[in-house]
Amino acid sequence: MNEKNLQGLSDMPQGLQALMQSNVTKRKLPPVDNWEPPYCGDLDMRIARDGTWFYNGTPIGREALVSLFATVLRKDEDGKTYLVTPVEKIGITVDDAAFLAIEMFTTGSGENQIITFVTKQNDLTEVSEVRPLRFELEQDTDGVKPYVLVRGRLEACLTRALTYDLVSLGQSHNVDGEEYFGVWSNKIFWSMCKTADFETGHTDCA
Repeated sequence: MNEKNLQGLSDMPQGLQALMQSNVTKRKLPPVDNWEPPYCGDLDMRIARDGTWFYNGTPIGREALVSLFATVLRKDEDGKTYLVTPVEKIGITVDDAAFLAIEMFTTGSGENQIITFVTKQNDLTEVSEVRPLRFELEQDTDGVKPYVLVRGRLEACLTRALTYDLVSLGQSHNVDGEEYFGVWSNKIFWSMCKTADFETGHTDCA
């Protein structure tokens, strides 16, 4: 990476500097879950709700560099998200989710439907028992926000447009004697909200 690309990033910790000097065109997932380096404090790095990465308050404009940093993300049991290298563990701020899902693909139908999401960093996540889909109530709008597990404890939230696309796949299904609105993937029904709430608009699933 040339000097221009490193401008504004030259004060980063040693492990991240080494990562930045690597070949950013070959994105690999290092074994961050197996690394236990010392905690070296927090870095002024933030992942905004729209998936934009900031360093010292300035957006990181080079997407290849963002994708590289994303490979060393880890969320620990303490609920914090870190950048982890073999020599250091550095805390960062995440406004919502570490990743943003921007595309969705489906195959099959009904119980045999399979839903796959693509994140902004080109992670492929197939909704299944090991990559669950979950929904949270959005406080500001009373709408339901979908999240999908990408890896480890790291999740991706869906864009608003993608949320509408997901809702369009929804159907009602009886769960323990009560009707719920949700979607199928890998023979699992992922409930968004009660069907009655969805039909009356008391809970806006989109």
